[in-house]
Amino acid sequence: MIADLQPERPNAYQEAWRLAWPLILSNISVPLLGMVDTAVVGHLPEPHHLGAVALGASAFSALFFTVVSLRMGTTGLIAQAYGAGDRFGLQAGFFRALTLASIVAMLMILSTDLIIDAARWIYAPTDRVAESTAIYLEIRLIAAPAALGNMVILGWLLGVQDSKGPLYLLLIGNGLNMALDLLFVVGFGLEVAGVAWATVIAEYTTLLIGFWFVRRRFGPRQAGLSFSILLEGAAMRRLATVNVDIILRSLVLQIAFVSLVALGSRQGEVILAANTVLSNMLHLSAFALDGFAFAASTLVGRHVGAGDRQAMQQAVKAALVWSVGFSLLITLAFVLGGPWIILVITDIEAVREAALHFLPYVIVGPLIGATAFAFDGIYIGATRTKEMRNGMVGAVIVFGLVAWLLMPRLDNHGLWLAYHAFMITRAVWLSVVYWRLERGVGFSPPMDDSTSLVTTKRAT
Repeated sequence: MIADLQPERPNAYQEAWRLAWPLILSNISVPLLGMVDTAVVGHLPEPHHLGAVALGASAFSALFFTVVSLRMGTTGLIAQAYGAGDRFGLQAGFFRALTLASIVAMLMILSTDLIIDAARWIYAPTDRVAESTAIYLEIRLIAAPAALGNMVILGWLLGVQDSKGPLYLLLIGNGLNMALDLLFVVGFGLEVAGVAWATVIAEYTTLLIGFWFVRRRFGPRQAGLSFSILLEGAAMRRLATVNVDIILRSLVLQIAFVSLVALGSRQGEVILAANTVLSNMLHLSAFALDGFAFAASTLVGRHVGAGDRQAMQQAVKAALVWSVGFSLLITLAFVLGGPWIILVITDIEAVREAALHFLPYVIVGPLIGATAFAFDGIYIGATRTKEMRNGMVGAVIVFGLVAWLLMPRLDNHGLWLAYHAFMITRAVWLSVVYWRLERGVGFSPPMDDSTSLVTTKRAT
C-alpha cells in the first residue's frame, strides 16, 4: 500500500545509497544478460552468429530505448506526485502510461518488416549476418507489449521510491532469460533464434510479476478513477506531450549507439564482434552507474513535487558524488579483470586479440560517463526535458564530426574516440545548464510547463 507520501527529510547521501544499491544490482543484470547472449553464441564455430545477435540486439535496443520515455517520464511525474501527496495522480498516471505503451507496442509489431529492412540498410551486414539478424528481430518483436509494459512498471515503482521492486523484477526476468539462453542455444541448438525466444518468454513472465508488484503498492482505489476519466482526451494529450522531449532525446542518443555498431560493422566481422564484446563491458558500467541516476530521478522528483529546493540541491550533490566515486571502482575492476572478461565471452582468437587491443577505451569509459549519467537522472526528476534534448543533439553532432575526421586515419580508434567525445559533450552541457539554472530561477520544472503535472482535475 502507498503510504507515507511526505516522509521526513533523511540524509541525502544515505537516502541516495538506500535507493541506488538495489538498482545497481538489478541494472547490472541487464548487461550481464547481454554478455550471456554474446557468450552462448560467441562459442559457436562461426563469428556471424555473434554478429547477428549484436546487430539484432542493437536494432531492438535502438527501437525500444527511443521510447524509454515510458519509464523516464513515468518516474519523474510519479515522483513529483509522490512528493505532492497526490494519490489520484499516482494511480491515474500508471494506467495512462500503460495505455500509451500498449499503443506503441502494437505499432512496432505491425512494422516488423519495415524494421528489419531498416536494420539491413543501416548496418550493411554480410549476407550470413543479415539472415540471422532478421530471424532474431522477427521473434524478439513479439515481446514488444511486455517490454514496454515493463518500462512503465519500473518507472512507476521508482517514482513511489520503491527500489527493491525493480531489483526483484529484473533479477527474476533476466535470470530466467539467462537460463533459457543456455537451454535453447546450448541444450537445443537453436542458435540465434534460441536467444530471441528466451527473451520473449522472460519479458512476459516479468510483466505478470510486475503487475502483482504494482497491485501491492496501489492502496485503496481513488474516487473518480474510472476508465473514461483515465482516457480523457486532454489527459492523454498531456501524457503524450511530456514524453516528446524525452523521445527526441532518446532517438538522438540511439543515433550515436547505432552508429557505433554500424561503423564497426563496416570494418568487418572481426571488428564488429570485438566491439560487441567491449560494448557489453561498457554497458555493464553504464547500467551500474544508472543506479545512481535512477535514485537521483526519484529523489529530485519528490523534492520538486514537495517544493523543497534545499533538499533537491542536496540530492543532486549526493548523486554526483556517489556516481563519480563508483566509477573509480568500476575502472579499477576493468583494469584488473578486463582481459579475463574478454576471454570468458569469446574463444575466437582473432576477436579476442582485437578486443584486447581496444580495451583501454572501455577502461576509461566509466570515468568519462559518470557525470552525464547522474545528470540524466537529475533532469528527469525535475522534468527539465528540453535541456536534456538540446544537449543530446549537440553531443551527437560532436560524435559525427569526430568520427568523420578521425576514422579515415585511425579506423576503429577514431570510432572509440568519437564515442568518448560524445559522452564528454553530454557531461559538459548538462553541468553548465544545471549551474546556470541554479543561479537563476532554480532547478525545477518551468512555471508554464503544464506537462510537469500528472493528473487532470478529478471528476466530482
